[in-house]
Amino acid sequence: MPPVTYLGQLGGLLLALCAALLAPPDAVHLSDLLWGALSGVGSGIAMTFLNRGLSRGAMSVVVPVSAVTGVALSVLCGVLVLGDRPDAVAWIGIVVTVPALWLVSGGAAGATRGAGDGLLASAGVAVQYVALGLAHPGAGLWPVAAGRVAAVLLLTPTAVRHGPPRLPARATAQGLLVGAGAALGLTLYLLAAQRQLLAVAVVLASLYPALPVVLGLTFLHEKVTGRQTTGLLGAATATVLLTLG
Repeated sequence: MPPVTYLGQLGGLLLALCAALLAPPDAVHLSDLLWGALSGVGSGIAMTFLNRGLSRGAMSVVVPVSAVTGVALSVLCGVLVLGDRPDAVAWIGIVVTVPALWLVSGGAAGATRGAGDGLLASAGVAVQYVALGLAHPGAGLWPVAAGRVAAVLLLTPTAVRHGPPRLPARATAQGLLVGAGAALGLTLYLLAAQRQLLAVAVVLASLYPALPVVLGLTFLHEKVTGRQTTGLLGAATATVLLTLG
């Protein structure tokens, strides 16, 4: 596991604790903290297998597989287990999201190396989203904080085996900031899941792979492939449909 991954979890924990303290809940029950902790376990599993797949040079497979399958598993859980019933417009948006995610995250046709790691990571992604969405709204942001605690505890043994990170101060700060950004994303997802169907909130949150492409195009003037352009258009279409639905 790269040291920056563990630093990211620590950064996420710090932000989540601060946010939870600044937003007093109505009532926090043990079940809410347990759902949050299970979400954090899912995060840790996802990061573990995602990093393993990336270390094997399978980025073009493990990233899109984990993103697409994670969405599919979460939606199925929302519909079959939780009783979510998206309307026709939202269903079209969900269907459009799947190929859009694959294209924008660089999915390679016919490639299979790293697919197993991607599938295992996707299970973690689904657990992360579904478990967090099951926390009661009255618990405030403490489920997110509980999740970050669980993720840190899960990844600590691996981090200890690798020894203390030897990173420049700049890289350390960047790792902490990235983790804080991820925790902020989970916080916003939690708030969204409390206000709409979990299946819809998960799909909208899972469109995040489009953001790095847009930022690279805007600020770094990177070239975007035709597949990525198609994926971005699909992601934009899906966002509109899900919002209208």
